[in-house]
Amino acid sequence: MLKALSSAATGMIAQQMNIDIIANNMANVNTTGYKKVRGEFQDLLSQTVRAPGALISQGTTQPVGIEIGLGTKAAATQRLFAPGPLKSTQNAYDIAIEGDGFFQVQLDDGTVAYTRDGSFKKDGTGQLVTTDGYIIQPQITIPQDAKEVTITPDGRVSVIVGNETVQTEVGQLILVKFANPSGLLAKGKNLYVETPASGQPIEGNPGSEGFGTVQQGYLEGANVQIVEEMINLIQAERAFEANSNLIKTSSQILAKATQLV
Repeated sequence: MLKALSSAATGMIAQQMNIDIIANNMANVNTTGYKKVRGEFQDLLSQTVRAPGALISQGTTQPVGIEIGLGTKAAATQRLFAPGPLKSTQNAYDIAIEGDGFFQVQLDDGTVAYTRDGSFKKDGTGQLVTTDGYIIQPQITIPQDAKEVTITPDGRVSVIVGNETVQTEVGQLILVKFANPSGLLAKGKNLYVETPASGQPIEGNPGSEGFGTVQQGYLEGANVQIVEEMINLIQAERAFEANSNLIKTSSQILAKATQLV
């Protein structure tokens, strides 16, 4: 069988995965804090007919060899943590991170997850929670009679309660960062969890060295560029089509070869 058949098949499989990645990026173009994913591919092991550097006559070596590639494979999907655009919401409990860092939230099983989605709410007890009810860590409770909530760029949360005119500080937002954020495991619901590849979380106040600041009344949009994804989609579609045509061509060659027998 022609090697082109199997090589083209690996190309079609790889481009199908590439299209799946692009489709997911485009589907999340309006997802708060979403970070786009890039597919990475590698060539498969080549069949070496003659190795470069092989000895030939008169003690000289072959300057080049003969290697026949066997196709491609998916090597990795890397999440790119470039910042997304900030969108004004005028909501006191919407908080965007401008720079590096993640918010911490406590899951139902007591473990901690991390997110860039700052669309927080106040639950029935006054605690700041995510849309799914996960409590922000460290916990911040807003008094029921709070008239005004202020969050400074360095993460200090203050309120004015009752008939008072002076702000009272009720909490401090803490951010975490990782040596390799691309090594975090996405769990859905805009949440990530730590893995050995990401390294351990490093805590710090917003605005301190290496950490971004927080902006009240803003949300971070997805860092997906829809035009770029459309171009990637066209390229992937054409590559898939080219590999499909290669299979047809290889089939025609095999058909002609069998007619010669």
